[in-house]
Amino acid sequence: MKPIALAAILAMTALPAQAAERDVSIDGGLAPLHGTLLTPDGAKPGPAVLLIAGSGPTDRDGNSKIAGANPASLKLVAEGLAAHGVASLRFDKRGIAASRGAMVAERDLRFTTYIDDVVAWARFLKGQPGVTCVILAGHSEGALIAPLAALKVKTCGVISIDGMGRPLGVVLRVQLAAAGLSASQMAQADQALTELEHGREIPGVSPTDSLFRPSVQPYLISQLTIDPVAALKAAPAPVLIVQGETDIQVPVSDAHLLAAGRPDATVAIIPGMNHVLKLAPIDRAANIAAYADPDRPLAPGVMEAIDAFVDKVAASR
Repeated sequence: MKPIALAAILAMTALPAQAAERDVSIDGGLAPLHGTLLTPDGAKPGPAVLLIAGSGPTDRDGNSKIAGANPASLKLVAEGLAAHGVASLRFDKRGIAASRGAMVAERDLRFTTYIDDVVAWARFLKGQPGVTCVILAGHSEGALIAPLAALKVKTCGVISIDGMGRPLGVVLRVQLAAAGLSASQMAQADQALTELEHGREIPGVSPTDSLFRPSVQPYLISQLTIDPVAALKAAPAPVLIVQGETDIQVPVSDAHLLAAGRPDATVAIIPGMNHVLKLAPIDRAANIAAYADPDRPLAPGVMEAIDAFVDKVAASR
């Protein structure tokens, strides 16, 4: 593990830059997938960053259809990269926002669908003028997609931002227990997860069940048992692990698990940063309030860590 000294990070300053932003698209099968390419004016040839959103109905900016979840975190990261002279691409997930027409039936969706979409976007980004290589930067669930996509497309770096260090099945059990389920409800949820982890669908579940509805079970089966530590360990590129100290969705211990499996990774633990990359206290209500504030800036240190990693990758090529 190669920790970054916070004092050194905060001492860095990003130079302001003018940037051109344009909508781009690639073939999504049923309909195009859409994204935003942000290119600083006069940028020198170098790495570009592909930003990969987290779980759920999350768009290119890191905003969600879920009420109170519009932090614009990925948009702010893209703007921070542009200020540092680095191009980036962020995109609406298949089925979301401008990419909604490309959605297959939910029952046909698999975790590998998202991995393949990232591979396609990475190839598109690599073909842009001045882009010498692509760094895959995934947030939350995207942090698991990034290293798996790196096995299928050439990349010069992988950034895991607030990524799980345990399989989703383990994390869901912890989250459900924390949600205050009764002993009988917890037993039922555990049994359901065990069935899915063994590749068996659960009959008789209501279509309105938010977690185990029949149409989402194949997707859960495709993801529940993936080991994030093994995935990051196998990524054939330099790795940066970024984690917030006040993240109430993914604890710092997950970053330590990832780092233990990838001892050559650079690790940046950001004081006071929550799951959407904003300064927030550990108090749950105040922490969640930051999810609904797109005007709140990114936590100090997060862009400096990402910029330093991109610079390191550029210098090594």
